[in-house]
Amino acid sequence: MPKEIPTSSSGSTSSQPRDGARQGEDNDFDRLAAGLYSLASMLVGEGEDGIRLVETAVATAEVSACSSAEEARRSSHLALATAAIELIAQRDPEALAAPEDLERAVTCIEDDDLDAAAEAGEEMERMIAGPERDRVRTWLESLPTALRTIYVLRAVAGLSALETADLLARHGGPLGAGWTSEAVREFFRQGLCSLASQLIHATAGQ
Repeated sequence: MPKEIPTSSSGSTSSQPRDGARQGEDNDFDRLAAGLYSLASMLVGEGEDGIRLVETAVATAEVSACSSAEEARRSSHLALATAAIELIAQRDPEALAAPEDLERAVTCIEDDDLDAAAEAGEEMERMIAGPERDRVRTWLESLPTALRTIYVLRAVAGLSALETADLLARHGGPLGAGWTSEAVREFFRQGLCSLASQLIHATAGQ
């Protein structure tokens, strides 16, 4: 026998709006968790490490206390990025070493295009989930750790160059202290050009 739905004194099903709101919150949380796991897997690989990063991000960011879905998304991205960088540095203390005497490479992306590209995270997430998923994943895994980390934090997590440099400097291990926003922008530029080259080759081969 199904449970009765409590009613108000007027006989209306007052619990229905609350149930609907709760279901909406659950759906928002599920979408957030799925997005966080996708982000984590790009940074540290799929499996238990990615799951632990999501759990850490949700707990650290106190998602339930956030006033909006966008605030929860941003707060959890920052928390996950911090935990991911710390894990990468633990795996290999030299993986996120700050570059020395970095010179700007001649690439396909101009300065004015970098910020716009960094805001295209939703498009990147669609690529990861779409028919090109395996190709894009293989490309990401082929990148050097620092380049992959910076690309994902900027293009998918939506962090700025300054935020990314600050996280790398504070959590990237003893060799990461020298990261600057300029270095992050240069690495991101190289990542964008690498992806563009990958997509061009893929299109040409069809």
